[in-house]
Amino acid sequence: MFILKRQDVDIKTIQHPKKEQQIPILSYQGQTFRLLSVFTIAQADDARALWRDLTDNRGKACVLLEEPERFSIWGKIRLEQLAEAGGAEEANTSPVLIQGCLVLLQAVYIDIEDLLGSKQAGSFQQEVETVLTSGPFPRGISSKVVQGLLTIDPLAMPQMPAWTDHHLQQLLQDLHRIGKDYFGNTTFTERALEALQDMPDNDRKLFTRWLQQSPVGKLWS
Repeated sequence: MFILKRQDVDIKTIQHPKKEQQIPILSYQGQTFRLLSVFTIAQADDARALWRDLTDNRGKACVLLEEPERFSIWGKIRLEQLAEAGGAEEANTSPVLIQGCLVLLQAVYIDIEDLLGSKQAGSFQQEVETVLTSGPFPRGISSKVVQGLLTIDPLAMPQMPAWTDHHLQQLLQDLHRIGKDYFGNTTFTERALEALQDMPDNDRKLFTRWLQQSPVGKLWS
């Protein structure tokens, strides 16, 4: 939507409707935007790639703010909408990152089924369902939905789950824990990462850079 400089915009903070925290709000030409993601200068290419993905592929109204010390992405929001939603988080993560996480999830599932058998694969599916229904994930996750997440090609999935970066971090952390429980070691991560080769080259590079720089990246290195 827009690529802007700091002098082009006004940034202030407002009180979160339901939490004791301040929310940064960017104003530009009478429109308001909420902070979605922050990148360092070294991550400039990642910031631009995510901004293009959100605007071109997902139809999101977003601002890419270029500052001397960082890049940030802001999503359009009405202040009354924020209050009505009780401050609910938006699904602000690029589909590419969600796809990459689903590729890893499915790779571990297939690995368990191939090496440990269908019974263990069924148990794994139940554990994944527990993670997705008891953690911070959006409500409405059913057994059928989980089965789809484990079996439908993420690159052909008609609609990505409405997950934020926080959801992806939690999923990868739990996936690593569960995989280690099943295999007794962490060598399964190498096999899972090989499955990323099925992703388009640019998407794979974007996801890999994100994973390496994420808090759970060391678990999958």
